[in-house]
Amino acid sequence: MIRSIITGTGHYLPKNIIKKDHFLKQKFYDKRGLKIKKSNEEIINKFQKITEIEERRYINKGLFNSDIAAMAAKKALVNSKINKEKIDYIISAHNYGDIHPISYQSDFMPSIAAKVKNKLQIKNKKCRPYDMIFGCTGWIEGMILSDQLLQAKYAKNILITSSETLSKVIDPHDRNAMIFSDGAGAAVLSSIEYLEDEKYGIIHYDTQCDNNDELYYLTNGPSLNPNYKRSLVNIRMNGRRIYEYALTEVPNMLKNILDHANLHLKDIKKILIHQANAKMDYAILKRLLKLYNYNILSRKDFISKIMPMTIQKFGNSSVATVPTLLDLILKGKMPPHEIKPGDIILMASLGAGMNINGMIYRFPISKKNKYEKKNTSKKL
Repeated sequence: MIRSIITGTGHYLPKNIIKKDHFLKQKFYDKRGLKIKKSNEEIINKFQKITEIEERRYINKGLFNSDIAAMAAKKALVNSKINKEKIDYIISAHNYGDIHPISYQSDFMPSIAAKVKNKLQIKNKKCRPYDMIFGCTGWIEGMILSDQLLQAKYAKNILITSSETLSKVIDPHDRNAMIFSDGAGAAVLSSIEYLEDEKYGIIHYDTQCDNNDELYYLTNGPSLNPNYKRSLVNIRMNGRRIYEYALTEVPNMLKNILDHANLHLKDIKKILIHQANAKMDYAILKRLLKLYNYNILSRKDFISKIMPMTIQKFGNSSVATVPTLLDLILKGKMPPHEIKPGDIILMASLGAGMNINGMIYRFPISKKNKYEKKNTSKKL
């Protein structure tokens, strides 16, 4: 029985730490194009209270989205011990491509995945690069697509990257600009044969796409400041609508995924949820707890143990939040959180579209098998 197993993970976090002082001199505008009369300190403190974001990361000048995707990918390949020439597909999740440093326009040609392949110096002509433009849900969707390719025996090893440089597409006059951050994550997913009753790797998943009125909850647009001319492509978010949609749709979908896998919430060791907004993430989990008739007031300890968070220090780096979170835990960099062999985790994300998805993954008791030994015969 073929199982889709994560054989390596990696991430890249920019070194530039952006604290709230960075925004003290900004001029914030409302949706009517009028300057907000409240002091910046009041605006920033209220924002931090809701989102819990204290810091975020911005890339250095001269770096591009494809650069940090390749950095995370290289770490994942090294961690996997799989020869890079054995990669059959590269699936790169992002939303804006490389941002031109002068025009601030999105560059998708050639694709980010093709650029990652080039930067990794993969010579294999049969390694196919695909881009996944799917909102913040892109990395999990890339993992889902990879599982389908592996199960169909179209591939044996797939590299899934996730990267975004949202600091290049934010409107500096929009309060929501303080949410967004830069970063990259990556994983190598491999097909490995197990006995039929050994259910490891990707166990079950689901995706839901509401693309009617929800299509415009998160989109692009001109600056809220009518005099701002640097870029016409700025990320625009209807936070209230996204929050309401998330609380209505995400918990039900996650429970359905668990039900179809014949699992209960108590079987899940960790829930790795897209780091969009701390208030929203907590609310999603509490709604999920309600579906299992858990007493929320007595489960505060449960929430902190099952749902690790990085948004406080890293902000929202879109597609990169979940794989970054996963890699940090697996590398022992988020104590006391840890994942042990045999543990089952639930990963979930929500993004532009609106698209939501979730995936159940069980870590193998042992990675030793014939397939892995065959793949590790050559060094990177």
